[in-house]
Amino acid sequence: MKKGKLFATLLCSASMVMGSMVPTIPAMADAMKVVTLGADLSEDQKNTMLRYFKVDSSQAQIIYVTNQDERDHLSAYVPLEQIGTRTVSCAYVKPTTSGGIKVRTANLNWVTCNMIASSLSTSGVTNCEVVAACPFEVSGTGALTGIQMAYETASGEKLDETKKELATEEMVVTGNLADSVGQNDATTVINQAKMQVIADNIQNADDIYNIVVNISNNNNVSLSDDEINTIVNLLKQIAEQNYDYSEMQETLERVNDNVTGQADESDDSSDEEDTDSIVDNVDQSALGDNVIESSTEDPGLAEETGADSSAEEQWEEFPTEDGTENTDDASADDTAEDGSEENTDGDISEVGDGSDTTDEITDVSQLATDFLSDDAKAKFDQAKTFCKGEYEGDEDALYEAMGADAASTVTLDSDTANKLSIKVLQKYLGILGNGAVSYETDGTEQYVTPELNMLDKELKKLFGIDVIDDGATSEDIDVLGTAVSSEDKETLYKDTMKFFEKLYGEVTDTYDGADASEDVTIDDSAADEVGEDSYDEAIAEEDYEE
Repeated sequence: MKKGKLFATLLCSASMVMGSMVPTIPAMADAMKVVTLGADLSEDQKNTMLRYFKVDSSQAQIIYVTNQDERDHLSAYVPLEQIGTRTVSCAYVKPTTSGGIKVRTANLNWVTCNMIASSLSTSGVTNCEVVAACPFEVSGTGALTGIQMAYETASGEKLDETKKELATEEMVVTGNLADSVGQNDATTVINQAKMQVIADNIQNADDIYNIVVNISNNNNVSLSDDEINTIVNLLKQIAEQNYDYSEMQETLERVNDNVTGQADESDDSSDEEDTDSIVDNVDQSALGDNVIESSTEDPGLAEETGADSSAEEQWEEFPTEDGTENTDDASADDTAEDGSEENTDGDISEVGDGSDTTDEITDVSQLATDFLSDDAKAKFDQAKTFCKGEYEGDEDALYEAMGADAASTVTLDSDTANKLSIKVLQKYLGILGNGAVSYETDGTEQYVTPELNMLDKELKKLFGIDVIDDGATSEDIDVLGTAVSSEDKETLYKDTMKFFEKLYGEVTDTYDGADASEDVTIDDSAADEVGEDSYDEAIAEEDYEE
């Protein structure tokens, strides 16, 4: 694949997520801060990122972004090999009430602060601060996934779907153009043309064509006819959305000054540092030496740190978000503590063979739960008890989780049981962390509670139950492999769903036996989420009939 196409594909992956999030909290401008952490980072790396952001769970909501999150959002648009197998980039987002869009990046060697600011403006964001970073160099597309999740969570604002799609297209067009003319020139042409089209409300295609040609000539940027026509088509769609230029002006002018070299670094709007700015207040020492950085507020930072080296040179080293083809810096991070290489190419070993496929997590006690609410943490603790009983054969734990009549019918060896427990609990932890944010109905739901519907889908993948073959290889599909029979996998899946149904006070035909519908306590929170009337309808279905 040509680099231009690769750039476009990855840029598409970065911004397509803009169309998928649903707000779950009221707007809390200048108050709510959200951090997203790549779920495939080690615990030490996650803590490093929190130190870099100068934040902890008491100061911001923390969301863990998994590779499955990226695949769920992007796989319809992006080849899975382009998405990669690990999500490692992180983001810190704070909606604001003024100041435009301000962005800082660290260790992102393709996605720039100006690209992020521009895409956010097109998607409808007006004021926001963003810090996007990783403990080691990567492309940064995963950070953009997190940024979109974090912004809609923090602001409580659902961005317009059409504008989010246009933001995606803008990123694709800019990426393709950057491949031939360079990132700054590509951003300059599109940004200046966008400014003029929106400010002057230009919607005629011929007029837009003339604007693009004039701007490219004025900036000594040579464009082909196809490139011009592509830009014109994008800008015509943008013009039809009737953006308010006054809301975008501060951001677009800042981006323009940065990429054209007109920014006056000495022209600081305040002699004193804004101590509440997340962009200005990071711990640069947390990431070590030789960290490439960029900032819309410090345009010289990219040159000082080497972040403005050629995209072609950078991409040859880091072609995917997870860095799996990098042979230098990133390879060090793909090495386990025992000296063996971690499996990051999508191939998996059977869980029962003793190989470590859990990115340094070797015991459920290593799973961090500090970010959970008290109620979520209590549910997670009960899930740990169930896993100990069901998978590891601890009868007392199983009785505690499921009652005195419970019995484990599948025997797993200790290594397989431990690894299965980790996988199930990792999935549940991710759902507890951001399930309410990322859940989208698709018409196949059999539960009232979103967490149960998400768990059902994830557990079917883990146990290899009714998995649709989409050509993908994933370490989270049929994790038991040939170590466990298909019949036993089915039993483990059903038993696991029985537990979670009991935990959330719901029941379906997953329960076997005539008394399945008796003595079930309905979780009030489930009814609250859908409304009393719709809940009554849900429990009136034939699964509940005698």
